[in-house]
Amino acid sequence: MKIALLFSGQGMQYADMLPWLKPTHPLLLQMQDQLHVADWRSAMRDANWASTNAHAQVVLTACALAAWQQLQERVPALQAPSPCLAAVAGYSIGELAAACVAGVLSSSDTVTLAGQRAALMDQAGAGQDSSMLAISGVSIRSIEQWCQAQGAALAIRNGPESAVCAGPRDKLSALETFAQEQGARCTPLAVTIASHTHWMSSAAHAFHEQLNQSGLAAPNVPWPSNAGVWVHSAASAAHALAAQLMQTVQWDACMEQIEERQPDVVLEIGPGRSLATLWNQRYPDIPARCVDEFQTLDGVQRWLSRWA
Repeated sequence: MKIALLFSGQGMQYADMLPWLKPTHPLLLQMQDQLHVADWRSAMRDANWASTNAHAQVVLTACALAAWQQLQERVPALQAPSPCLAAVAGYSIGELAAACVAGVLSSSDTVTLAGQRAALMDQAGAGQDSSMLAISGVSIRSIEQWCQAQGAALAIRNGPESAVCAGPRDKLSALETFAQEQGARCTPLAVTIASHTHWMSSAAHAFHEQLNQSGLAAPNVPWPSNAGVWVHSAASAAHALAAQLMQTVQWDACMEQIEERQPDVVLEIGPGRSLATLWNQRYPDIPARCVDEFQTLDGVQRWLSRWA
C-alpha cells in the first residue's frame, strides 16, 4: 500500500476537530504553552481567538503532527522511515507539517516555527485592510486576469476552475462583484492578511532567515512544494517554505505531481476535508479521506486496511 499525505491549511479549524487526539500529547502541551492557554479546545470555542492568525497556525501545525504521530503508533507500516509514503504535501501552513513528516524539521521546531511564521505575516500585514476571496466556476486564466484588472493577486491555484485571490479589502470587494456578474461562485474567507502574495514579501525574507537557523535537513520522502517544485535539499526546503508566503500556491501542480506517483490512497491530516474533496473531484480513481471524518483512530485504521 502506498499512501500520500495532504496536510490541511487554515480556515477549517474548530474546537471539536480530531476528537481522538490525546490531550496530553507533548506537541499539544507545547502548543498550549506557546499560546498561553490551559486548554486549546476551550480557547477554540471563541471564534475570534480561533481565527486569529497567530493562534490558528500554531494549533493546526501541532494538531496535524500529533494526529500523524498517533496514527503511526496505531499502524506500524506508517512508522518512519516508511517506504509506503508515496509523497507528502501541505496546503499553505500545512506545508510546515508536511516538511516535518518528510524529515526536514523536528516536530517541536516545526510548532515553534509555525508561531514565528504567523508573527512575521501579521507584521507584514500590519496597517493593511486585506482579505482573501475564493472564486470558482470559471477558468483559472479568467480569474487571474480579473485579479490583475482589479488590483488583487492570485494567491492559490486549486484547479482548472478554482482559485483563491488576495489583496486590499476594497479591491477584493470590487473583484467579487465583477466575478459574480460573470457567473462565478465567490466565497469571502475569514482571513485578514493577503497570504501568498507580494504583500507578504518582508515576511518571506525574514522567515527564510529563521529557517536557515533551524537546522533543516534534506527530505527523505518525496515532497512537491507549494512553490511548484520538488524539494531535494535543506537549502531548497528553506527556499520553498519561505517563498510560498509571497508567491502563488501551486496546489494544482502539487496534486498532479502526487498523482504521477500513483498512490493507492490519499489521506488528509487536519480538520475538515477540503483537500480530500479537491482530490476526489480531480482523481476519483484514487480514494481520499480526511482523518477528521473519523470519530476514532480505529476507523482510520479500518479504512486504510481496505487498501493494504
